[in-house]
Amino acid sequence: MSNLWKGVIVLGAFIAVAQCLTCKQCPIGIFGTCLFPNDVVCDNSTLNCFTGEASFNSTGLISLHTRGCLDSDLCGKTLTGAIFEAGFTSSFQCCQTDLCNGASHAHLSLAAALSATILASVWGQLAV
Repeated sequence: MSNLWKGVIVLGAFIAVAQCLTCKQCPIGIFGTCLFPNDVVCDNSTLNCFTGEASFNSTGLISLHTRGCLDSDLCGKTLTGAIFEAGFTSSFQCCQTDLCNGASHAHLSLAAALSATILASVWGQLAV
């Protein structure tokens, strides 16, 4: 009987690990560049990957970007506030699949590479 309980505990641990979400993490990004990027495994209280942006109202030119794990309560929200009397607006967009908050230009690069390959293949057949 004790082997049955050990098996149940091990199976439960595997299921718990399998349900953890992996997200791209970027503590701070500026001018399209992420400083200190890495991947992070979210805990069970933050079941969403997110991409966030904070814009300062006074300058309008500088916006900060961030990525990581986020609680569902903040998904799709826009927050306003002030730091040292400078007003800012922050917004958060969420998704729920592994690494779904990755950089969009990587996806475009893959699409461009596939398109170029198909175009080259078709062009090669037409030239023959």
